[in-house]
Amino acid sequence: MSPAQQLLLNALEERSVTLALGPAGTGKTYLAIAKGVEALEQGRVSRMVLSRPAVEAGESLGFLPGDLEQKLAPYLRPLYDALTERLGTKRMKALLAEGVIEIAPVAYMRGRTLNDCFVVIDEAQNCTYTQIKMLLTRLGWRSTMVLTGDPDQTDLLPGLSGLADVAERLEKVPEIAVVRLADADIVRHPLVAGMLTVL
Repeated sequence: MSPAQQLLLNALEERSVTLALGPAGTGKTYLAIAKGVEALEQGRVSRMVLSRPAVEAGESLGFLPGDLEQKLAPYLRPLYDALTERLGTKRMKALLAEGVIEIAPVAYMRGRTLNDCFVVIDEAQNCTYTQIKMLLTRLGWRSTMVLTGDPDQTDLLPGLSGLADVAERLEKVPEIAVVRLADADIVRHPLVAGMLTVL
């Protein structure tokens, strides 16, 4: 584990709000979900809420078949993958069925107050400033909220992503942690770091 990743883990234990920014493969989502599962298993929270924006990565998928859950499944798949790796398929399905773990698109978060929760907002670079502000104000009592994303990899039109702006503003709030990971923290195939330095 790199020093920046350790810093992120410490922040997730000590702060109610953490922003984890950095390139693909630095473990932002995995570490956030691992800490959420740990908090759930230790009884520090009663449930986990995982969310990400339903934004296509530069290509239109058109109309997807099925009900709403089936339409959203491709967008939320990375969260299921991280949960499966941490909990195993059977346990994850049981916790999802019980409502202990909830996975929802960002659009469904408005109007909620999330008490006694561990909240992970993944791919926050695909949220506008207004959306991120809305998400941050969902934070309730005895809750932890983590926003993860890479401001350099937004799928929104130029100037629409609010993550970099929000992170810059929140760095001035002492109770909030903004952890910036870099190419040196990438834990995927060694070629990923090499590619990201030239792409």
